[in-house]
Amino acid sequence: MRCAVFGASGGIGAALVDALAARENVAEVWAGSRGGHGDHGKVRGFAFDLTDEASVAAACARIAAPLDIAIVATGRLTLADGTGPEKSYRALDGAHLAESFAINTIGPAIIARHVLPLLPRDRRAVFAALSARVGSIADNRLGGWHGYRAAKAALNMLIRNFAIELSRTHREAVVVALHPGTVDTGLSAPFQKGVAPEKLFTPAYSAERLLAVLDGLGAADTGKLYAWDGAEVPF
Repeated sequence: MRCAVFGASGGIGAALVDALAARENVAEVWAGSRGGHGDHGKVRGFAFDLTDEASVAAACARIAAPLDIAIVATGRLTLADGTGPEKSYRALDGAHLAESFAINTIGPAIIARHVLPLLPRDRRAVFAALSARVGSIADNRLGGWHGYRAAKAALNMLIRNFAIELSRTHREAVVVALHPGTVDTGLSAPFQKGVAPEKLFTPAYSAERLLAVLDGLGAADTGKLYAWDGAEVPF
């Protein structure tokens, strides 16, 4: 199997690369990050910029087909200027919303545009993107975090669209969004207060759980959002 992880410099992304490379049935893992990722063992590094489609296209051309598993492990909760999620509509800012959508929705969508053609049509193939439970409209009981919630909800819709379209040509394809839980990374560090120790996962644990979830999914499960424990999260 040949695999690719976009966002390999993040905590979960790096753990996914390591977990995939440790699998005997995986021959090659392409690990992408903005600064590039070094080659070692089965791992082949590449550089890409989530906001630069040309770099994504070049990376996918280098990876080439067939690609059995592609995982987009990118995302940002706190924006570049340090601004955190909005607690009220009064804090909404157009530029901040645009940045959140660029990173959490548009970037993964552009990756999909160039990765999906690399998936084989004659066997099972997986495209997955890290989303979040807070992006579920049906599960939203608290409000707030407007930009991040909206961007992840939009990503979930794109995943559903991609799954429907790909099922017409790739009958065994699995296209899903994944909720990794609360993972001890830089993304969640400012928001871990109040999280029970048993609910704060290491990147390695989250990665293993997410891959186990993907292992158990088939074509009938495509187009959905799944949590780290295998439970389906309503869109």
